[in-house]
Amino acid sequence: MLTVGLGLELVRTMDEFLGIDTSNYITSAAIYVPGASQITQQKQPLPVKKGLLGLKQSDAVFGHVKQLPQVLGSLLADKAATLTAVGVSVSPRDAEGSYMPCFLVGKTVAEAIGLVNRIPVHPFSHQTGHVAAALYSCGLLELLAKNFIAFHVSGGTTEMLLVEPDEERIINITQIGGTLDLNAGQAVDRVGRMLGLPFPAGRALDRLARQSGNTYLDKASTRPTIRGLNCSLSGVENKCMKLLEHGLAKEDIARFCIDYIARALEAMTKLAVERYGSLPIVYAGGVMSNTLIRSHMEAVYGGMAHFASPEYSSDNAAGVALLAAVKEGACDRG
Repeated sequence: MLTVGLGLELVRTMDEFLGIDTSNYITSAAIYVPGASQITQQKQPLPVKKGLLGLKQSDAVFGHVKQLPQVLGSLLADKAATLTAVGVSVSPRDAEGSYMPCFLVGKTVAEAIGLVNRIPVHPFSHQTGHVAAALYSCGLLELLAKNFIAFHVSGGTTEMLLVEPDEERIINITQIGGTLDLNAGQAVDRVGRMLGLPFPAGRALDRLARQSGNTYLDKASTRPTIRGLNCSLSGVENKCMKLLEHGLAKEDIARFCIDYIARALEAMTKLAVERYGSLPIVYAGGVMSNTLIRSHMEAVYGGMAHFASPEYSSDNAAGVALLAAVKEGACDRG
């Protein structure tokens, strides 16, 4: 971006790209500065009443309307007039018909910022943003120009994806596998509620599971149900309930749940490698920040498996800010 200095000379300043993501869990905004390879984020979880396992879309929309000005205010300060472009999540996925009302809040605000500042606004899917944020966190932006496998595993999604370069959309995502019923994050939250943990239960269940002295990874009870490249996770909730009724310690039940999910993801990854070859594998989504799942997958797949750090694995606006920079030619595709 060019600005006029005191001596009327043109001075080059660093481009800054704003990202906005209003998912069903978190209000998020981020600034990406390609020249410094730096991302600054601000997030605020949507409030969920005790005992509930999520929000109605109307409540999520209302929450974002209240929270997004606060999140943007603390992030932008005096930066609004220096922005180069805005990236925003407008749908859950790139698939036709993919829609959730909560993303309308971010879309509306992004378009208003674009109009006021006379800058481009680039729409992306929430899932594409997740993948881009994971690549940034892993130091693998060069994969934007290559084929790779990605997992998006969260409360709302459990999908295995083939990711390919795309001139228009930057990356093209094709779902090649996923869950046939319960999402991994739903299983975590349901078992968490069973054990008296707060929603969302991911971090608390992780901490509780690490207190267990048992591992169930070699037992038939955690053998996942796999059909094609898809898994079934609905059984884990019932099995955990039976363990609780039989008096098993809560930390051991937490470990059982985590190990069951890890086994399912391991099996799906194995099938993907058999079908598509030894492509890099990137894991994103809130569930993939679980320390036990990560350590297990890294032990099995070594250097093929790449994990985003927790702040870039859970819902965030960093990915769409980065994608806006790529769209504007300020960040290489690799």
